Amino acid sequence: MTDDPPIDPALPMTSATPTVRQLIRSQYQDLTQSERKFANTLMENYPNAGLASITTAAEGAGVSAPVVARMVQKLGFKGYPQFHQALLQELQAKVSGPTERRAVWTVEAPESHMLNRFAGAVTQNLAQTFANIDTAQFDAAARLLASENGLYIVGGRITRSLAEYAFTHFQAIRERVTHLTSSPATWPHYVLDMVEGDTLLIFDIRRYEENLLRLAEIASARGVRVILITDQWASPVAGLAEATFHCWGEIPSAWDSNIATLSLTEALIAATQEERWPEARDRFERLDSLFEMTRLFRKP
Repeated sequence: MTDDPPIDPALPMTSATPTVRQLIRSQYQDLTQSERKFANTLMENYPNAGLASITTAAEGAGVSAPVVARMVQKLGFKGYPQFHQALLQELQAKVSGPTERRAVWTVEAPESHMLNRFAGAVTQNLAQTFANIDTAQFDAAARLLASENGLYIVGGRITRSLAEYAFTHFQAIRERVTHLTSSPATWPHYVLDMVEGDTLLIFDIRRYEENLLRLAEIASARGVRVILITDQWASPVAGLAEATFHCWGEIPSAWDSNIATLSLTEALIAATQEERWPEARDRFERLDSLFEMTRLFRKP
């Protein structure tokens, strides 16, 4: 059993509330073989596999209802109804808009200045984001981003600026980097040039965009390897991604924060640079020479 206190389903979900997905990962080593069978089924069809009755959920995983009951208790829930409610709350959080998000934090907003509350939330988001990164998956993603194959980068309505930021840095580090425009109508032109072994880096946070999911489906079918940077609830693109990184973003605002997302992106940029060193160093030096010729920047 976990040492953490049972989760209260009556409380609103915040960035400090671990998702069922995180609870499974943290407790996975303590699960029995049968319990892991249910956990794996849930992770493969998350959260839908856990939204049915305990009997139906157990049958779907090929285990008994008592196995499911024991597993959810190991995760810190009092029983299956509480576990079920937690999954429903996650599902609701995925589709919440600015008004609903603001309502969550105003309920328990501490009586302190906005700057203090904001700083505390951002600090917590960063800590949770990096604490939940699988280092092996991170290293594998960096190797993909550093490969000789083509790299394509795309973002959504809010994250397109992050995609452009990533593109600017990756383009300086390596060749064959393409930034997809913000217009989905142009994406088939990029897909036309994608070949098996290329990498598609996608940024997609709630509310998740159907166009990005369709792009991932088409690219994946062509043998393109998808890397997803998303929020703690996970974009549907995660079902197609070879590597998925969850970034916490709830703050005392009607909007989510992308500070943790940007930090994770910068970490991937730094890791990719090291993977390609000294080729990247040579590219930096040649790029600096071109900047000197253009006289774009003032000398110190």
